[in-house]
Amino acid sequence: MTRPLTPAEAAHGTAPQKDLWKPVLLRAIVALVFGAVTIFWAAPSVGVMAWAGGIYLLATGILVLWGVPKAGFRREDGPGTLFSAAGLILAGTGVALLLLQGDLLFGIIAALGLGFAGVIELLCGLRNRRRHVLARDWLASGVIGIGTAVAIPFFIGLGAHALLGVAGGGAIIAGVLWVLSALTLRHDARAAVVKP
Repeated sequence: MTRPLTPAEAAHGTAPQKDLWKPVLLRAIVALVFGAVTIFWAAPSVGVMAWAGGIYLLATGILVLWGVPKAGFRREDGPGTLFSAAGLILAGTGVALLLLQGDLLFGIIAALGLGFAGVIELLCGLRNRRRHVLARDWLASGVIGIGTAVAIPFFIGLGAHALLGVAGGGAIIAGVLWVLSALTLRHDARAAVVKP
């Protein structure tokens, strides 16, 4: 999904660091591990749902925060502030899920956290089109987050397995997207080092 930018295309303050692929890849791995847990855990309890979802969102939030300066943004400026807010929302949602357990609580809290973070990613993707290497990925990830957030409340009555299935499905789709982005970023960084 990502495409390399020439220095002239990069907006001021949005030139990503060469190791941007690291937080992107770790975010992908966290999402795919969470998705695998949701697939292979046949009958999760409410506690398992809370811990799995909480750890997933907490780790994702921390990785989003780590990725802000790697993406070339300052935390106190425009997109950096928005992404910092998204990271904090996800991390806070993760902590809330760890502390407050129950199907209804999971459905509401996870939907709100994923929805707000998805809107922020979508907005940042729209604002940075043709100016940042990850803009298309933010657009797709934002849509996935919003779609997952909209779907989760419809499965509250079906219990932990259904809720984890919906959240895990969105995580797997996002994880695949972020793996492709990380591999592209890694390849572009290596190619830039090889060129004289």
